[in-house]
Amino acid sequence: MRTTSLAALGVVAGARGAGASILPADPVFGRSFADLQGHDQALSAYVGRPVLMNFWASWCAPCVREMPLLETLHQRHPDLSVLGLAIDTRVNVERFLQKVTVTYPLLLTGTQGIPLMRELGNKGGGLPFTLLFDRNGRVADSVMGELKPDDIQARLTQIL
Repeated sequence: MRTTSLAALGVVAGARGAGASILPADPVFGRSFADLQGHDQALSAYVGRPVLMNFWASWCAPCVREMPLLETLHQRHPDLSVLGLAIDTRVNVERFLQKVTVTYPLLLTGTQGIPLMRELGNKGGGLPFTLLFDRNGRVADSVMGELKPDDIQARLTQIL
């Protein structure tokens, strides 16, 4: 498990008008990736809610097997933002979606996702790789490999 504190990153609350603003603890939320329509989506939009961030690819058999579980979690937990980051091409993801129903957001990282995963603790760059972030954008837990229903449900209690 990796936890990043605001102090460790040197992030400071800054005054804005009458209130203060705190940036997300993990720098991953400063990035953006294209959605399937080609529009950049800022990951910062997900701060303020618990997030399950899943790195996957259409050619990864364990990734494909866990997609129905991720869809179930998305449907079952409306307060949880489930986000799929595809280390893949738009064509492959669109082809995949013709066979498997996914209603949570999928963003395309392409090969940029590999160094990002390594920054986030997945030194080997293997897939699938899942991170759980709390409401403040701090990593609460990570799972290397295919998710198991009982295990991920227990881990989600940390952030829900």
